[in-house]
Amino acid sequence: MTKEIRKVVLAYSGGLDTSVIIRWLIEHYQCEVIAFAADLGQGEELDPLEEKALKTGASKIFIEDLREEFVRDFVFPMLRGNAVYEGDYLLGTSIARPLIAKKQIEIAEAEGADAVAHGATGKGNDQVRFELTYYSLKPDIHVIAPWRDWTLKSRSDCIEYAKKHGIPVPVTKDKPYSSDRNLLHISFEGGILEDPWQEPPEDMFLLSKSPQAAPDKPQYIEIEYRQGNPVAIDSKAMSPATLLARLNKIGGENGIGRVDLVENRFVGMKSRGVYETPGGSILHVAHRAMESITLDREVMKLRDGLIPTYAAQIYNGFWFAPERERLQQMFDDIQSPVTGVVRIKLYKGNVTVVGRKSPHSLFSEAFATFESDTVYNQKDAEGFIKINALRLKLRSLLQKAP
Repeated sequence: MTKEIRKVVLAYSGGLDTSVIIRWLIEHYQCEVIAFAADLGQGEELDPLEEKALKTGASKIFIEDLREEFVRDFVFPMLRGNAVYEGDYLLGTSIARPLIAKKQIEIAEAEGADAVAHGATGKGNDQVRFELTYYSLKPDIHVIAPWRDWTLKSRSDCIEYAKKHGIPVPVTKDKPYSSDRNLLHISFEGGILEDPWQEPPEDMFLLSKSPQAAPDKPQYIEIEYRQGNPVAIDSKAMSPATLLARLNKIGGENGIGRVDLVENRFVGMKSRGVYETPGGSILHVAHRAMESITLDREVMKLRDGLIPTYAAQIYNGFWFAPERERLQQMFDDIQSPVTGVVRIKLYKGNVTVVGRKSPHSLFSEAFATFESDTVYNQKDAEGFIKINALRLKLRSLLQKAP
């Protein structure tokens, strides 16, 4: 199999793992390595990638600007489904992997590559996410996962390997964090974070101020929705990527979006991750508020019962699976009336809904008022209560029977 590998497309971030992998692939397979980096909003992190990849041994590098596609076709559909994994995680890394893998396969086909490779470890979720997408889109693709094959056993080993081969890496033994950044979030794992008792150091965070350092005055914003998608902030229309980037800045300034959790990986172990998701946290709260006045109660109940399944599908890498696609169709159909404006107050890490309005609002002041009205006969509630109490009364009578 080794002799058959002539050209590999590597999902390249310029971090420790993928920097080492370029050199390892060349040494192990004597093959050409094409690096591919997806611009998902990493900003200045992308600037040195071309020079670094070529110096490390890649024959060429593709850096694709996928920001709008990422937010429009992956983040926004996920937010329409209110996906949250295990109560806290807004799936910032999970949702990026299918897009990266999709573009990687496209480049492999265009370049006539024999294989694709990634830098995910054999313990993590990303190996599953990448490879399920590869096989879904190109069933005959050959996949190389160095962490499952090479003799390097730890990130400390990788640092030593990099030093030996003159490969500059952005981590040290003092700060060996593994991070992943895109327009939706930035994640941190490794180092001190492997002890779930240890508080993350403040200088680790990049997107957000601590709530203590956030402004002492609340900031109000209005987010306009159209069929479940945010389209404007404070009446200013924006593209999906621009809107999310703007909310990241606003949210970060107000200490929004920090999450520290121990999650259950798909492969079976628990891991501790720390995340910053400023804009996504705001949009999640705002979207639920928009739904609260536009969606029927029973429709919401049905949909909400499927959210844990939907979130797990994304977390586990099944974005291009038929079950996720069918759920997405249902969720998107439900979103047709979710149009209007939500007013949000941001203050020291808190996102508070303080107003919502919609042309499709199901809220009726005439029915809900505590003042005098002519549309609701309060005595009707008596029969409603008695009917619902019938099974409770029967149960109690049976329990008391001799």
